[in-house]
Parts: sequence; C-alpha cells; structure tokens
Amino acid sequence: MSRVVSIYLPDLPTDRIRRDDPSIPAEQAIAVIAKSGPKRWVSSVDAAARKSGLHVGMPAAKAQALFRGLMMVDAEPHLDAVALERITLWALTQYSPIVAVDGLNGIVLDTEGADHLQGGELPMITKIANQFLSKKLTARVAIADTWGAAHACARAISRETVIVPKAKTAAAVERLPITLLRLPEKVVGDLRTLGFQAIGELANTPRAPLTLRFGPEIGRRLDQMFGRIGEPIDPIRTPELIEVSRAFAEPIGAAETINKYVSRLVVQLIEELQKRGLGVRRADLIVEKVDGTRQAIRAGTAKPARDVAWLTKLFRDRTEKIEPGFGIEKLTLVAVMAEPLSDVQKVSSLIEDEITDVTPLIDVYGNRGQRVYRMAPVASDVPERSVKRIAAAADPLTVALVGHWRRPVRLLPRPELITAIALMPDHPPASITWRGKRRKVKCADGPERIFGEWWQRDAEMEAVRDYFVIEDDSGERLWIFRAGDGVDPETGDHRWFCHGIFA
Repeated sequence: MSRVVSIYLPDLPTDRIRRDDPSIPAEQAIAVIAKSGPKRWVSSVDAAARKSGLHVGMPAAKAQALFRGLMMVDAEPHLDAVALERITLWALTQYSPIVAVDGLNGIVLDTEGADHLQGGELPMITKIANQFLSKKLTARVAIADTWGAAHACARAISRETVIVPKAKTAAAVERLPITLLRLPEKVVGDLRTLGFQAIGELANTPRAPLTLRFGPEIGRRLDQMFGRIGEPIDPIRTPELIEVSRAFAEPIGAAETINKYVSRLVVQLIEELQKRGLGVRRADLIVEKVDGTRQAIRAGTAKPARDVAWLTKLFRDRTEKIEPGFGIEKLTLVAVMAEPLSDVQKVSSLIEDEITDVTPLIDVYGNRGQRVYRMAPVASDVPERSVKRIAAAADPLTVALVGHWRRPVRLLPRPELITAIALMPDHPPASITWRGKRRKVKCADGPERIFGEWWQRDAEMEAVRDYFVIEDDSGERLWIFRAGDGVDPETGDHRWFCHGIFA
C-alpha cells in the first residue's frame, strides 16, 4: 500500500518575504495584503501578527489600526508560486521520485518504498519538518494512505508532524471540516447551508441525493480520500530535467521485459547527458500502470556517472520491487540530479597505476538505504568540532588535526558536574569530587581558553572558559573546565564540569 506525505506551508508568503530580506527583525509582525478593486484585506500573516489578533480575511484598515507597527506588504501571488515550485523541485531531489505542487501552499509526495531509507515514517517526516525549519519555512507534515487524507490532516492539526496509521483513514478524518475536501467554495457554502459540517456527516449521507444536486465531485473526493479510487500524483517536471520515456501499445509485466526496456532507457539517457557534458548523480524510474497508479525507483551515484553498464545494474538490482499489477503502460527515466562530467584519460602510461576505486561499493550501499560518508579533520580546539562529515567520494582535504595540545582519549557523552575547591578563581582546583569520590589534585596543566558556539546548546553554559588537564593522587588524568556563565545559586561560585578522561 502506498503512503502519501503532504507538506503544508501556512506562512509561505511571509516566509518568502523574510527569506528575500534577512534584515527584517524576527519580532517584526508582517501581514500580506491582497487587493480586488477598492477592497483590501489580509491574505497572510506571520506568527507575530497572529499573536496580536490579526487573521486572514481581516480588512487591511482594521489590521493597521489594531497593530501600529505592522509591516504591510502587497501580495505577489506569482512570486509565491515561483517560490513553491522551487521548493518542490528541491524536495524532488531530497525525498521521493514522485513530488508535486499541492494547491497554493503545499507539496505532496508519494513515499512508497522511500521511508526505509530514512529509518521509518516517524524519522522521515521529522527530518522533513526539521529541514524546512532550518530553511526558515513553517511547515506541517502529515502522512496517510491517500493524498486527500494527508492533505486534510496537515491543514487541520496544529502539530508539526502527523502520522495516520495504515487503514485508519476514516477515524482520522471523520471529524474534520468539509472545507478540507478540496471542493469548490460554492459547493462548500451550499453544503453548510444544508447543515453539513464534518466529513463524516457527508460520508454517511446517501450518495444519490448529493450527486443529483451537486454532481459527481463530492462522491469523487470522498472516494479519493478513503482510498476507494486512485488519485495519481503527476510529478513536477521542468525543461532542465533530462527525461526519456517509452510507452507500450500492449502492457508489459514480465521481469525480463521490464529489465530489457530499462536498459534501453538508460542508453538513451546517457546519450542525452553526453550531449550536454553532464553525468547523472540521481535518477528516477517512474512506472505508470494500467490502473492509473504509479511506482517509482530511485538510484544514485557517489560521483557523476555515464557508465551504461553500471547504471543499468543499479536499476536491475531494484526492479524486482516493481509490482506490475494489471500491466505497465509506460516507463520514464529522469535524471533528477546531474553534474558536469568531462571525459578524462584513465591510463597515462604503458604501465597502468593500480588505483582502487571504491565508488561502486559506495553506490551499492547508498542505494540499499545505508548512510555512507567519510570523516574529515577540522581546525578546531574543541574535540566535538575537530571532525566533520563529508561525502564518501569527496576529494581529500589538506587540513590536518590540530595537535598543539593534548586531547582526552575518551569524551563523556555529556559533561558531568563536579565539586571543585580552588585557591583562586582563575587557578585550577586543589581538589575535586566526581562520581562520589573525592580526589586531590596533584598537578594541573592549562588553561586552554575556548569560546565556542558548541556550548550554546545549554543555556547555562553559553561561554566556556578555562580547560584544565588535572592529575589526581591516584594518577588518573581528567579534562575539566569551568563554565563562565554557570554560577552556583547557593555559593555564587563558578560551576566545574568533567568533560573527558586521558589515558
């Protein structure tokens, strides 16, 4: 059973304005004003404006009167549409092969077979919400069995993430308002006049009278929401995306036949890439079936590639997951991510250098859902910042580890509070008590003064000062520090923490 993710961007116009002008203070309230002839009203507000009592649909003059410092910006729907399309294209490269725009402020994804790459549905939608938040975009993410259910839940529930369990669509949407059925406004108004408020009430009403009065649209939307009929997602496409396809007069379904045509599509795709001097990094195989449903397979490479045999193998390893059903009527291969790739000479002498290329192994593990990366050194005195993750096939870095002072062999998962007695505030402690054991300090080396952003994760330790390497009377050496802003409320002394242990 396919699973659909709906991403709702309620503050897209105001978020776009803030992204276009980073100088706008975070506390500044913003309202977007739409116009129709002489009438002006609020079409979008941000969180700061909502706290002041502003809401969508309010007359612009009333909003300006309620909030004197309100920043009012004229609505630009075409810019919002361009921004939404750009976000959707980015989501296509990140989450799923089947991604489309959903209305004026949403994105829909078919994530069948993609959740296992993220560790499950909960980690997947949590990651989506966090990534949108990091891009300064307010997002609500819902996953359900159907597009209609995911769309409705993302817009009705105020939480950032919503998971509708499989086969529980009816229980999740029965109390939601009928405005979330994606019906025309006039039809919704007429249904409210008749007394309908919730989707469950409409679903439990005999279908014939509703169809006679309003036409088949209500029944179609209800059937789509409850999964009785399919609602295929038409993936977003742009002229920049390189795409090749093959339609069949007679549906195909045999594994050998599918692999044969996939191989031919790979050859055609490589030819188009070669004309443009590009290599594929991520490609999607879209399978369109006779019953109107779609299935997608994604394959990626660590480096830009135009090797027909290797790309064919990557897809053949996964075509066994294709469920042809009543038959496949079209195959489409799309290069979602492509990068410049120039031809290089592999052999420069009569004797070929033996260079082990692990890129194929990286590709195999990556397409199985494993996260493959390398660790590279970073010039930082803080051990947590001394390494970073880089792409598995990235070029080697010339930066070396900082070695001008000793580092602890073992770092604690989180610094542990210790009791320390020091003769002077800037001196190392004369004795400490850690994990219930009192230790007399025999010698100490330091301080190493470090002011790092790493400690901003703890509000009590925004600035870290005075790292010391101490050795107790038993010969054990510890790495301790004094928190500059962490003061004991009872004694007024600075708080000490143990951070690591030396050999």
